[in-house]
Amino acid sequence: MNNLINISNDLFVNTYTRHPAVMVEGEGCRLKDAKGNEYLDFVAGIATCSLGHCHPVVTDAICSQAKKLVHTSNLFHSLPQIELAGMLVDHSFADKIFMANSGAEANEAAIKLARKHGGTGCFEIITLEGSFHGRTLATVAATGQRKFHRGFEPLPVGFYHAPFGDLAALEKLITNKTCAIMVEPLQGEGGVRPLEKEYLQGIRTLCDKHSILLILDEIQVGMSRTGTLFAHEQYNIRPDILTCAKALGNGMPIGALLTTNKVAASFQPGDHASTFGGNPVACAAAVAVLKTMTSNGFLEGVVQRGHHLHDCLKSIADQYNRICRGVRGRGLIQGLVLDDSIADRGGEIVSTLFKAGVLVTLAGGKVLRCTPPLIVSMEEIDAMAAVLEEVISNI
Repeated sequence: MNNLINISNDLFVNTYTRHPAVMVEGEGCRLKDAKGNEYLDFVAGIATCSLGHCHPVVTDAICSQAKKLVHTSNLFHSLPQIELAGMLVDHSFADKIFMANSGAEANEAAIKLARKHGGTGCFEIITLEGSFHGRTLATVAATGQRKFHRGFEPLPVGFYHAPFGDLAALEKLITNKTCAIMVEPLQGEGGVRPLEKEYLQGIRTLCDKHSILLILDEIQVGMSRTGTLFAHEQYNIRPDILTCAKALGNGMPIGALLTTNKVAASFQPGDHASTFGGNPVACAAAVAVLKTMTSNGFLEGVVQRGHHLHDCLKSIADQYNRICRGVRGRGLIQGLVLDDSIADRGGEIVSTLFKAGVLVTLAGGKVLRCTPPLIVSMEEIDAMAAVLEEVISNI
């Protein structure tokens, strides 16, 4: 396996800090590397493999569609694309869908649509400090974390970042050039930080007051991750535009923009496009995912397992309160917050867990983020927590 890693390092642009493993197989919440080592996966492709690795229903849908039709471009209609769009509309606030290949692409589409809808001179978008919206130049500019900006200046203009949780400060940034406010209901990369209900409702009110759009980026927290199909359902609000990706395809590259008839009317043929967006194979996978997620009992199970994961992490935080500052999250995205005194050891903890066969990620610099497949069992949560507690106890 070391030879494969060396070959890989020689071949690829150095943009990733990878664990020393070549993953070759996956099933459910387990991964296996080329040496035969097994891992309990609480990363799930960064909240992407929502139904676990190689879910039989999704795998069958992919294989079946691949035997019929793989690609046509959006010069034509396709059956899986139509079925998926219909399901997204039926299970959301939306009237219209645009399909892309990733979350960043979905956010790019949202930015362009908001600017087109705003009209001439109305192009500014306000996001929050700590946010993460993608890796393209526009979505990097929208991201409210300076570490992602460095080296890529000058960034596209028109993006402003409001202090997290401060509604009055956000309103002060609104001008006659503002076309939208874009936020995540829960900041994943920003450290598993949920927006308070009153805060997000207040943002919706501001958008209505100033006649600007509310864009919800649900790329990491949508598609059942928080216990409802879309996270904003727990806030009793409706966005004007919503973006989703990641878990929608269970690992197949797909993203989607959801919006209303009124806002969608601002786009005309030629305003935006995607060669691969809504690819038949990716859409077939997403249809299988959505059918599973909307089946009886699925979301209730996510809520129950989310509570259990939270309780397990809270038990660790309470026991080791000198180095843990608590737990935050919703559903099956939960984060154990490390004390500032050991925050610089977060990467070391993640590496130690990896060596012990448990996969988690570090978010916001000091939060151990757990995003297991949504089909994770109570026993698997207990197994992860036992290893995590042992690692924390040794610090």
